[in-house]
Amino acid sequence: MSELTATADPSSLQVLLAELPSGLLAGRRVLVTGGARGLGLAFAQCIAAAGARVVLADILGELAESEAEALRAAGHAAHALGVDLADPAAIEACAGEAIRLLGGLDGLVNNAAITNSGGRDAHQLDVDLWDRVMNVNVRGTWLMGRACHAALAASGRGAVVNLASDTALWGAPKLLAYASSKGAVISMTRSLAREWGGDQITVNAVAPGLTLVEATEYVPLARHQKYLEGRAIPREQQAADVCGAALYLLSGLSRFVTGQVLAVNGGFVMN
Repeated sequence: MSELTATADPSSLQVLLAELPSGLLAGRRVLVTGGARGLGLAFAQCIAAAGARVVLADILGELAESEAEALRAAGHAAHALGVDLADPAAIEACAGEAIRLLGGLDGLVNNAAITNSGGRDAHQLDVDLWDRVMNVNVRGTWLMGRACHAALAASGRGAVVNLASDTALWGAPKLLAYASSKGAVISMTRSLAREWGGDQITVNAVAPGLTLVEATEYVPLARHQKYLEGRAIPREQQAADVCGAALYLLSGLSRFVTGQVLAVNGGFVMN
């Protein structure tokens, strides 16, 4: 990954933050899972910069608190909570505390996931690994949404953004557990959009391509090259490239958009 990281524009997130309209999410209260690092942290930073109050929830609770403190130091309203998305009781407790800290909830970004489940053919995949991926990526996403539903409905403008992946759209080899889990997230997104629309809650998914964050450091260079060759925009994808889609789906600009899957991958997949 060092070769790829060196070629990335280190200022891209900073540029995006500088360009954000400060009032885009003014007054909104948003919970971001997996918010301590990588894509989740980028979401939290952009959401805060757009005027929202944000809770960073992560299994790495101390790191989440450190990042929340950095946001507070920059003048934003931010809190941190520890949560294990494999633990249903912990999910309920996290959602309840986030709602208490924020005084309600307008947005949920279901970002936390197990990503490093690849490198093996389907017939070599370990059953325990399959179960861990499904428990966090699918069951955890459902349970967090369920735990937040009442507060989102009470807000009158609730928005759920689930993180899918373009691996569920193009059939990535040696990623059966991860891609299958993200396919389930897409189906869940559409079902919940149907169920919760009457509660004035939108439910959408963002499906990023391979993004330069800590969670993808295990990905071999050959797969990065495959993406580079197949993208209409031939460069590496960074966290900042995905943030705009999440901000749009959390904001009033998308108030009549629900059940959609927005692929953000430079045109590698066009759905």
